[in-house]
Amino acid sequence: MMNISKVALRSRVSRVKLTSQLAGLATTPDEKIEIPKRVPRGPTDILRALESTVGRDPTAAHYKYHDDPYLIPLSNNGKRVFALSQEAGRKAAHWIRREHADLFQHREADPTIEAFVPPMVFDEKSEVAVTDLQKLIKTAQVSDAVVVYKLLKEKGAEVAPELEQGLLELVCYQNCEDGLSDEFIEEKWFKQSQKGKEKLRKTWKDGDFAEQLFMNLPNKTPEAYCAIIQGMAKYYQVDRAVQLFEEAQQNNIPLNTNTYNSLISAVNIMKESFDLRWSLVAQFLNQMKDAKLKPNLGTLNAILAALSSMGNPVGARKYALMTLSQFRELGIEPSLGSWSLVLNTFYKDRGPVSTILHDIINLVENKEHQIRDLKDVHFFVTAMETCRFYLNDVSLAKRIDRLLHHGENYNLIGDSYKESVYYRHYFALLCANLPIEEFMNDVYYKLIPHIYVPEPALMAEVLNQVDVNGAIEYVPKLWSDLVIFDHAHRENLIEMVLNSMTNNEELLTPELNEKFATVGWDIFSRFDDQDSYKVSRMKVALSGDFLGKILLLLARNKEFEKACCVMEKLDRNQQSIAGVPKVEALDKFVDLCIEEKAPSRAIACIQYCVDCGYGEANAMAVRLHKKLTLDEVFLDKLTKIVGDISLAGAKDSV
Repeated sequence: MMNISKVALRSRVSRVKLTSQLAGLATTPDEKIEIPKRVPRGPTDILRALESTVGRDPTAAHYKYHDDPYLIPLSNNGKRVFALSQEAGRKAAHWIRREHADLFQHREADPTIEAFVPPMVFDEKSEVAVTDLQKLIKTAQVSDAVVVYKLLKEKGAEVAPELEQGLLELVCYQNCEDGLSDEFIEEKWFKQSQKGKEKLRKTWKDGDFAEQLFMNLPNKTPEAYCAIIQGMAKYYQVDRAVQLFEEAQQNNIPLNTNTYNSLISAVNIMKESFDLRWSLVAQFLNQMKDAKLKPNLGTLNAILAALSSMGNPVGARKYALMTLSQFRELGIEPSLGSWSLVLNTFYKDRGPVSTILHDIINLVENKEHQIRDLKDVHFFVTAMETCRFYLNDVSLAKRIDRLLHHGENYNLIGDSYKESVYYRHYFALLCANLPIEEFMNDVYYKLIPHIYVPEPALMAEVLNQVDVNGAIEYVPKLWSDLVIFDHAHRENLIEMVLNSMTNNEELLTPELNEKFATVGWDIFSRFDDQDSYKVSRMKVALSGDFLGKILLLLARNKEFEKACCVMEKLDRNQQSIAGVPKVEALDKFVDLCIEEKAPSRAIACIQYCVDCGYGEANAMAVRLHKKLTLDEVFLDKLTKIVGDISLAGAKDSV
């Protein structure tokens, strides 16, 4: 009984203690519960979080390709064709949906998914409203927006000035052309930008809808002047842009900072000499100061862009550093595009080599960068090009590459063309400076072929380094890659492969002999294929030297039947094959014939040597006569080729 009382007492004490603890934790009347603000999440945020935990496997193909080794493209052209073919299918589906909208009127989704709804088709008979124009401007459908605006004007509908301003900004920015839809990302990725080629060529459409709309505005607002001037400056209709700028100045129409930025970007077209150009830049900046306009990152990049293309490197460098310093004082930090323009200013063909790239990397490395200017996508290409051609610095190149792969910085690589150029410079720099074993194991096998496919010139550089360093064990792999990359028809590459395999006899092993013979036979088979199928691509010239090297490789590996095929090709096509093989290959083939006890093949080869004018034919005949017992028929043939005197020594020694 006493034990039960003790247990009950202990249980009561425990409840009292727990109650007191909970009371201590209770919220007092003065405290408030603060609910944290909701963090907006996108539909792919969870996928991005998962992706951040897994790095990219460089040995794996891109996810857009089928996960099948027989279907994954490995050449540059194959990758492009594969991706754009898929894109072409999507574009065909869009076309069908647009042309046959009556077949897609079902509405299964609620609410309706706009992307699945067939787009409206507007013509002269369409019934349109102002809301249609608003929607088209919002979705940047330029041609349809122009059509709807004209229909509204014809019907006397009133279009708000704000809507007309939005349409003017759209057509000025797009130069009255429809842009590529965001849905076709592959076409954007593989489409090489032509801006580099057109940067000094006027592409503005004179007298088109943009100018008509501006001229017909009843009240030309400062925003309208800003839009038309920026559009003209962007597409290098500089004379008309300056004319409208002066008109706005005379009428005391205020312009915004971006308008001045666009004019500063075009000063190299307005003026010729360095002094005149910089004077015009200073003039625009003073006008901004008088108008109490604050410069921005666009102003900085416009000035640096102007300086980067000026002919006086000393003056351009001086003003570039001065500009960076003054904008830092204003609290405007350069973007990656700014540093790209600085590199273009400091690294030119003339003048001493600067080390400013080291300072730039010290400032930007180990940081995740966001795109702040369209020129930001040029930084990594420009930095790696500078590192290769001007500094030849491997450690700096690796720092640049680490920066590219830090966080989400790879998004700033630009497009397929820039990515290829970046890796071309990186690959070439490491190939020329790293030990061949380190290069092949740490760079080549890692990047090739899913990250980068080397161009023929770079494959030639790799083959040259392999030959110079005597690393001939890599040749079979390199030839296999040449075939995969669609470079196997390049005559200079075939010659380099054959030279590496035939010129390093002291490094040969039985295993390498077998691999080299396989490569040589593959090359020979491709010669026959191009003759049989009449392929349209550039044909490799069948030279005697090429075939001689293949013959030597086959003879070294004792592949008699295949060597006979090559020898027959040489003998049968003497008149069409340019040049003759080296006597070493023919001599090796005769030894193989003696070993295989095939005197007829050896005699044919000796005859070929005589036809080529090789004096070594006599020694071959003596060796054949000495090592094989020839019947009268073979002996007569051999005598007719080299004569009785040449064989006398062999007869006496028997």
